[in-house]
Amino acid sequence: MTGHSIDRELEARVEALGFELVELERAGSKSRPTLRVRIDRPDSGPGSGVTVDDCARVSRALEAYLDEGVVAGGRYTLEVSSPGVERPLVRERDFERFRGQRVAVKGYGPLRGKDKRIEGELLGLDGAAGEGKAGSIRVRLDDGEEAVIAREDVARAHLVFRWNG
Repeated sequence: MTGHSIDRELEARVEALGFELVELERAGSKSRPTLRVRIDRPDSGPGSGVTVDDCARVSRALEAYLDEGVVAGGRYTLEVSSPGVERPLVRERDFERFRGQRVAVKGYGPLRGKDKRIEGELLGLDGAAGEGKAGSIRVRLDDGEEAVIAREDVARAHLVFRWNG
């Protein structure tokens, strides 16, 4: 199996359990890879996110599949966690779901010819076509200006958590 088909299979298994795959990160060596899987509930909100028990349940289900030897002959490390309060925004649906929330966007290089990182209110995604990196992210900056950033220029985007108090 190719890495891409394994990724699709992991995502399908996570979704079959009633969760969404937020992010799949590969680390470690080729002979002993580490798979970091971040999951969320499709309807999550403050106080209704993923629990430790949810992570354990998903971990057991994914291990049953991975133990079949599809990754490094069954020698792997699996880490399943919630996306955290600064949830990564990866898929097209993330940019629509969290419209109106505070986000940080980091670029591969300077964004808008200035800084490598901008922060503001997520206004949405323009010109998206499927779950690829097509389209542009629109963010209202603190000064009221609207920034439009091509997704291909974005290294990472995530929610920004602010403490109340």
